[in-house]
Amino acid sequence: MAKAFASQGDMTEKKITFDEVGEGLWAFTAEGDPNSGVIIGDDSVMIVEAQATPRLAAKVIEKVREVTDKPISHLVLTHYHAVRVLGASAYGADQIIMSDAARAMVVERGQEDWDSEFQRFPRLFEGHESIPGLTYPTSTFSDSMTVYLGKRRVDIKHLGRAHTAGDAVIHVPDQNVMFTGDIVEYHSACYCGDGHFADWGKTLDNIQAYDVDAIAPGRGDALVGKEMVAAAIASTRDFVESTYRPAARVAASGGSLKDAWDAVREACDDKFKDYAIYEHCLPFNVARAFDEARGIETPRIWTDKRDLDMWEQLQG
Repeated sequence: MAKAFASQGDMTEKKITFDEVGEGLWAFTAEGDPNSGVIIGDDSVMIVEAQATPRLAAKVIEKVREVTDKPISHLVLTHYHAVRVLGASAYGADQIIMSDAARAMVVERGQEDWDSEFQRFPRLFEGHESIPGLTYPTSTFSDSMTVYLGKRRVDIKHLGRAHTAGDAVIHVPDQNVMFTGDIVEYHSACYCGDGHFADWGKTLDNIQAYDVDAIAPGRGDALVGKEMVAAAIASTRDFVESTYRPAARVAASGGSLKDAWDAVREACDDKFKDYAIYEHCLPFNVARAFDEARGIETPRIWTDKRDLDMWEQLQG
């Protein structure tokens, strides 16, 4: 029997931090576990990323209540992954926003993704019995939309494919702060299992063009100051490229998935082995990079069975 996924044995509770990244803007982070964002408007609050379960969402709400008693009116979900969206019911938000593409992916593969992620990383689904079902948005957008929280303007945009086909970023112009979801990470591995390697760098360029003063990334510490923002974008770019190139070389030479795994490990282990969730992400990253290099444009749907079949191939 193949050994367990690295994440199945990761049961260590992470320390939560809650950092102000601009006036009335907060990043909820937890040592490489999924981040959430908080945008406080004149009369209400917008949350970015729901967490995986209502119980985990309650930890975000607890932090929000330390800084404001305004009601939570909006929830923005940057993409469809279960670990980001299934806690949505806890917020009681009237508006739940996703891109059109993200909603389509909930319809197409939301249940499969939930089953797959729960098998891979059970700790991130604390209180899973409280999840009422798949999360669907009340509003969607194609390229961009603007929400006003009183006078505070919030721009929600699709700047290109990266972590998924439907990634959204949230920009708050009055503070020049961005919430990027998993397009940008900081000292955390990028999960590329549903990604688009050829587009990711261009999407990072589009984020970089905003020249923001702070970013709340998908995982890892809040990025305050242009120097820290630039470093995180650069390291994210390096991670994505360092994963794809060795896998693409193996695919071009007719090698196997296991050959690609070995090549990516050789290129990435020394640079990234200390990043949060590196071992968890690596097999899925290699599988997707190998597929894309062989011309599979749309990421194949991960299922709990496909996860195990892939993992078994990599143990050979």
